[in-house]
Amino acid sequence: MPETEQLYSTDAYVRSFDATVQELTPEGLIILDRTAFYPTGGGQPHDTGTFTWAGATARVVEVRKVGPLVVHRIEGDAPPVGAKVHGEIDWDRRYALMRHHTALHSMSGVIFQLFGATVTGGQMYPDRARMDFLLPDLSRERLDQIEQRTNELLAEGHPVSIRFLPRDEAFQIPDLIRTKINLLPEGIEIIRVVNIQGIDQQADGGTHVANTDEVGRVRIAGSENKGKGNKRLEIVLE
Repeated sequence: MPETEQLYSTDAYVRSFDATVQELTPEGLIILDRTAFYPTGGGQPHDTGTFTWAGATARVVEVRKVGPLVVHRIEGDAPPVGAKVHGEIDWDRRYALMRHHTALHSMSGVIFQLFGATVTGGQMYPDRARMDFLLPDLSRERLDQIEQRTNELLAEGHPVSIRFLPRDEAFQIPDLIRTKINLLPEGIEIIRVVNIQGIDQQADGGTHVANTDEVGRVRIAGSENKGKGNKRLEIVLE
């Protein structure tokens, strides 16, 4: 089966779309020829929303990636193979995740520029986000410095762009991988690169806002020591 066309990968602002049901799995999961629903991955939760077809409507409650395919779980009976489906994203939830994702990337860029620290993990939610990184010393002074510098850069209005590059070309970008471990499998030949101009440039598969001025202000709501020099920051957007 051909790879699912991933509309979210090229345009995070697609809120609705039309598609055709390609297959139903034995578990009742729906595979479309194209989708704007983001599947869980990279610390970003899956989208929710609705499918409508032939007068029926159902909630989309889970979306995940299986190889090159995006599969959707809905509440209730699935549409038949070949059915035309209209998808609607829960936009408020998605947009909140986009803002938090761009905020995390921007803050990770600041932390890397200030202290050379690499990221060890991250997770987004509609109302908050967290990031773990290797930094033995995280004083109150450093927290204030990180927060202030991140907000200065966000307010400047830096554009956010997406590129797809051959693997060899992508890895010529300095500091493309900001995580402690390179999480990109060898088999991936085309790398999606998210560039927050002048702040951060990373290999990333998630959705982002188009400009940092859409993020708003970031507040560090908490920090904790996760052991072995690993620190965690939790942020909220104001």
